[in-house]
Amino acid sequence: MKKLVLVALLLASTLLVSAQKNTAKSYIEQFKDDAIKIMHETGVPASIVLGVAMHESGCGNSTLAQNLNNQFGVKGGGGAVFYKHKKLVKTKYKRYDSVFDSFQDFARIMTERREFSGLADKFTHFDYTGWAKGIQSRGYCSSHKWAAQVMGLIKKYQLYDLDENPANKQNTANQDQIAQNN
Repeated sequence: MKKLVLVALLLASTLLVSAQKNTAKSYIEQFKDDAIKIMHETGVPASIVLGVAMHESGCGNSTLAQNLNNQFGVKGGGGAVFYKHKKLVKTKYKRYDSVFDSFQDFARIMTERREFSGLADKFTHFDYTGWAKGIQSRGYCSSHKWAAQVMGLIKKYQLYDLDENPANKQNTANQDQIAQNN
């Protein structure tokens, strides 16, 4: 009888854990490597990719993120259909095969769409402040607080550490050299 109760408790706790929402830290851990890969491919800072995705999708907990892998609220692609609470939902939002695909499409928008394409020329991949303000000023969002909110997430979770500033690498290399010489 004790074994049966123990198994039932373990099963119930497993179901509860799996039903929990993503936390910011779990979202970062799960997708930071994807964001870094996108940064290396496109020049869009990993901190911007993750920070914007966290902001727009509620760390992957939004309806669009859960049902369409759409982390940024991107519209298009002929629309998508999904079920929510046993109801069929038709939407104009884009469906992605994976979160990585959503990240790639966001980076494509930032580098190829006319209104955003100049950002990559203007800002380095470690200038998340410039990118956030530039994205806002070029019409990505309607909120005047959007850039500050994204930058707040980047600072709070130190996402800027993912951006690999070459000056910081040089300083670290110099410090390592000094430490070896002592």
